[in-house]
Amino acid sequence: MIIYLDENMPKHLADGFNTIQAPENLKTGNNIEVKYLPDVYGYGAKDIDWIPKVGKQKACVITQDINITRRKDELELYKKNNVGLFLLRGPSKKKGLAIMEMVEAIAKNWKEICDIAIKGNKPFAYTFTLRGKMKKLP
Repeated sequence: MIIYLDENMPKHLADGFNTIQAPENLKTGNNIEVKYLPDVYGYGAKDIDWIPKVGKQKACVITQDINITRRKDELELYKKNNVGLFLLRGPSKKKGLAIMEMVEAIAKNWKEICDIAIKGNKPFAYTFTLRGKMKKLP
C-alpha cells in the first residue's frame, strides 16, 4: 500500500514518515510505503495525468489542497479512479499549517490513516486537522 504526500507538502515529511513506518510494517505485517508524489510523477504534474496512475496502484494521497472538494472535475477524477484521499486542513481558509504542525497532525492521525488506507473501500475522502478528529466526506 502506498500513501503519497502531495507536492503541496514538504518532501522530507514523506521521507520521515516512510522511515518511521518501516519498523511498524515489520511489527504489524502491513506493507505501507510513504512516497512523495513529485518524486514519482514529477513536480507540476497535472492531476489528470497522475490520479489515474495512483488509482491503478490502489494508493492514497495526503494533501492540503482542500479545494479539491470544490473542483467537481478533480473530485470526480479521484472517485472514478478509486483513490483514497486524506485532506489536511489548516486553521482557516487563508492560513495553512507550519511544518511542525503538519508533522503533529499527521502523526496524531497516522494509525487511523493507515487503518483506513488498508481497510477502507476506495474511493474515499477524509478531512483531518491538527486539533480535530478524522471526518469522512460524503
